Amino acid sequence: MISESGFASGSPRRGVTAPDRLLRRLEWKLGRRLDGRLQGAYRTVWHGTGLDFTDLRAYTPEDDVRHIDWNVTARTDEPHIRQYTEDREMTAWFVIDRSASMRFGGHDGKASIAAELAVSLARLVAQGGNKVGAILFDNADKKVVAPRGGRDQILRLARELTSPSGSRKIGTTTDLSEMLRLAATTTSLRRSLVFVMSDFIGDPGWERSLAMLTHRHEVVVIRVVDPAELELPDLGLVLVEDAETGEQVLVDTSDPLLRGRLAEQVGAREQALAEGMRKAGVNPHRVTTDQDLLAVLIDMVRRSGR
Repeated sequence: MISESGFASGSPRRGVTAPDRLLRRLEWKLGRRLDGRLQGAYRTVWHGTGLDFTDLRAYTPEDDVRHIDWNVTARTDEPHIRQYTEDREMTAWFVIDRSASMRFGGHDGKASIAAELAVSLARLVAQGGNKVGAILFDNADKKVVAPRGGRDQILRLARELTSPSGSRKIGTTTDLSEMLRLAATTTSLRRSLVFVMSDFIGDPGWERSLAMLTHRHEVVVIRVVDPAELELPDLGLVLVEDAETGEQVLVDTSDPLLRGRLAEQVGAREQALAEGMRKAGVNPHRVTTDQDLLAVLIDMVRRSGR
């Protein structure tokens, strides 16, 4: 659940739900301070579903067959498609990993940070008349929220993210490739801005699926990390449970050999993740649960240049 700190003391008004309180708190904390940084016109980098013809190019298997120019195809004996300037209206999708590992950290953990980021970004995108949709993924529980505009849509997204996720399959790790393939098929009708929010803890081999998603869409990857996953705290003897598989092990966190081996494994994992992102053609944003949300959003705006 999302922390509701920051409200005035006293009981909340009757009829005001948790999604309402979450959205109001984020609007109060972040909305006005970010609005000035996001004003002005924007133009997508994509050619797509607009009305103004711009160019012709050779057809590829990922293209929409409805855009084939049959006259040019007949003359050149090779399929060509017509390209158009993308409409100014934008559709944004939030692909959010809701697996067990994302619930690490509890009340103020990764799932809470992902929810607050998603609601904040959705609110900023939707205020210009754009539509937002969501894909909430767990191996055993997949939910698609169709894209719509308006404040009610943001409240629906907040409601879905503050409600408990479905049951999970015990002993299985997150199928990140399936999550990204689901995103690709769900968003295939129109090029969109896609936010992928995950800790990327799961089955390997997701790079190809992410690359296929970036081939068609403008993708922003937000990797959510708990600092305890990067450096093991010295807590003595503790019972550690793998959030994905449920396996439990008793470990001595003060053992220097154990800490050294874990540090090596973390370094290797970080290197592998960076290489996978590079192959997929994305430059991810890494967000830790101890960061200030406003600073995170400002940095994302600055790095994306929009």
